[in-house]
Amino acid sequence: MQDNRLLNGVAVKTRIIAEVRQYTDRHPDMPRLVSILIGDTPAAAVYVRNQARGAEAAGLPFTQEVWPADITQDDCKARILAMNDAPDILGIILQRPVPDHINVRSLQSAIHPLKDVEGMNPASIGNIVYSDVALAPCTAAASVELIRETGLPMQGLEVVMIGHSEIVGKPAAMMLMAEGCTVTVCHHMTRSVAMHSRRADVVVVAVGKAHLIGPDMIKPGAAVIDIGINQIEAEEGIKIVGDVDTDAVKELAGWITPVPGGVGPVTVAMLMRNAKVAHERQIAAGWL
Repeated sequence: MQDNRLLNGVAVKTRIIAEVRQYTDRHPDMPRLVSILIGDTPAAAVYVRNQARGAEAAGLPFTQEVWPADITQDDCKARILAMNDAPDILGIILQRPVPDHINVRSLQSAIHPLKDVEGMNPASIGNIVYSDVALAPCTAAASVELIRETGLPMQGLEVVMIGHSEIVGKPAAMMLMAEGCTVTVCHHMTRSVAMHSRRADVVVVAVGKAHLIGPDMIKPGAAVIDIGINQIEAEEGIKIVGDVDTDAVKELAGWITPVPGGVGPVTVAMLMRNAKVAHERQIAAGWL
């Protein structure tokens, strides 16, 4: 039996990808998405497979490039700049992690903003300050989408963001402010996270600490968006859990995202939606 407190990320993903598919069906000659993997990174392979499946469902051509682990920074940058100029490439996805000698921020900056389907170029993140959220970082956008899924009115919503990373916490906070939410951002120097989280209508957590958030930190009826992905030892072997103690918190929360099956699938859908936006903007710019 479906627990209505659990926000079903798979259902949201299916709906968004169907919307993108309607668009791509009207544009049969879509350029391709290119996934770049630098070196042999098994941890990233799962993301690539999910992205490839999402792209296929959305009607977007998808190819993968694996660059050698000892490739130089300059060679990486030159290859990305060539992709920026290639009319058959719609968007560039740079998988992480990258080898230690590669400056990932420099490569993200090299991806042209109109081909930045991950929303990771500093220019894309900077646009969020001006409430242009159409090409936002995918995980941050997924968390906002799942808050919308609750049906709570965004204007005036009291949101506490726990975690202030450059790719999730900060952009999510700015996106929520653009929607009219009142946002408090907590981090490792916050004196009492619970003091803030207990008053929130929505708590968004992206810290990377298993079961950091318990029921004592949540207001009854609040929505809880759990972005954390952590591996823990369990009786049945390795188990994937979030930053929230889901089983305990769901008895109190009005809505909660499961891990897995919550934010993750919607993140893939946001990548596909960003690809659609990138295509529209490239047409408007006269590129296509």
